[in-house]
Amino acid sequence: QVLELLRGVQRGSEDRKQSLGRLRRALQNEETQQKFVRLDGSVRALTGLFTSSLADLQLEAARCLHELSHSRVPAVAEACLPVTSYLLTYLSGHSREFTELCLYTLGNLVVESEAVRKQLLPQGIIPVLASCIQSPHEAVLEGVGYVLSQLLQAKEAPTEIIPLVLDSALPQHMLRLVCSGLKAGMGVAVEFAWCLHYIICRHKDNVVLLALGAVPALTSLLLSLASEIPQDAPEGLELLVCPVLRCLSNLLAQTDCHGQGQDGRLLIALFLILQCFLQQHPFLVQECLWLLNNLTADDPFFCSALLSLDLLPALLQLLTCSQMATVLVLTVLCNIAEKGPLQCQRLLCQPLLPRLLPLLTLPDPEAVGQCLELLHLLFLHCPEAAADFTRHGGHQALEQHQSSPELQERAQALLGMVKQPPGA
Repeated sequence: QVLELLRGVQRGSEDRKQSLGRLRRALQNEETQQKFVRLDGSVRALTGLFTSSLADLQLEAARCLHELSHSRVPAVAEACLPVTSYLLTYLSGHSREFTELCLYTLGNLVVESEAVRKQLLPQGIIPVLASCIQSPHEAVLEGVGYVLSQLLQAKEAPTEIIPLVLDSALPQHMLRLVCSGLKAGMGVAVEFAWCLHYIICRHKDNVVLLALGAVPALTSLLLSLASEIPQDAPEGLELLVCPVLRCLSNLLAQTDCHGQGQDGRLLIALFLILQCFLQQHPFLVQECLWLLNNLTADDPFFCSALLSLDLLPALLQLLTCSQMATVLVLTVLCNIAEKGPLQCQRLLCQPLLPRLLPLLTLPDPEAVGQCLELLHLLFLHCPEAAADFTRHGGHQALEQHQSSPELQERAQALLGMVKQPPGA
């Protein structure tokens, strides 16, 4: 049956378009895909039609190639190697639909085959994508983002692909499309936000993005998105917010660029996002808290801003949201407490110590360890907090960790700090 489909395509009869349509439907089956590429001359015949001057046959052949590209078998992708140069060539012209088909076919092929990726790089896929990203068509832009995101996730991306991308015009256009908010379309913004994330998290030297103003630009975007949330949050907004939070968080963690984004409104934006997505998309809580941690680590400005903007009660409400949220909230509180007595006193103005006691009974050693670290900082800078903690039953809570190999040293140190002098 597969052979008959191929012969129908090769015959050159008037119903060749119909034969291509039947072949396209048949190629939706994985087994048929593998049988087809094993037939002698099959891909060559399809390539011939793909490069023909008859637009309707060319489009139908492109659809067949697109079906082949969906295969999860690397051998099928590698059978399509001869067509990659044509796919790249056709990205610079033809109809929007044809360009979009070529983009998604390329994106699918690079996922499954390192051989395809290695062939596409010297063929100039990065400069071609840099040209395509200036297209006025939303569907084409989304397709460019898809191809680029697949390339940036490849195992060889840090050494072979990301440097080429950073040397091209792509970064400035990616940042522009992401930071235009939803003007370029939700799908476009989401694709390129993930592209930026893959670059930032897999490339330690992000001088190019910092020079383009990535930190203030992403900060402004979060402010803009947060301001729109209470009125009418568009469906799927969480898919954009997530990579934007990660990009900003990782940039702050990798480089000393806190001064670029010292805007207290960013904290308010984070808590608005938390409030909006807490129930339906709790995974964003962790993302927001990671960014909050990186903002407050070694940065007195954001520590003071969090307190002065009265955001501490909202932060404490997240203490029991999830296991990871508990650890991250405690870490942010430690960042604040490290700044000294004044900040510790402001923390203790809230009913903080009673909230910490139940955390010492958690089965998670990381959360308990972070809780002990916070208590140490509070007792160090505000010795009166130790006595208050004892009155709440803290002595007994600490004693239970004396036999824990990973916690006993810190527990014993704290017990020494809360121990009342003789005759007290």
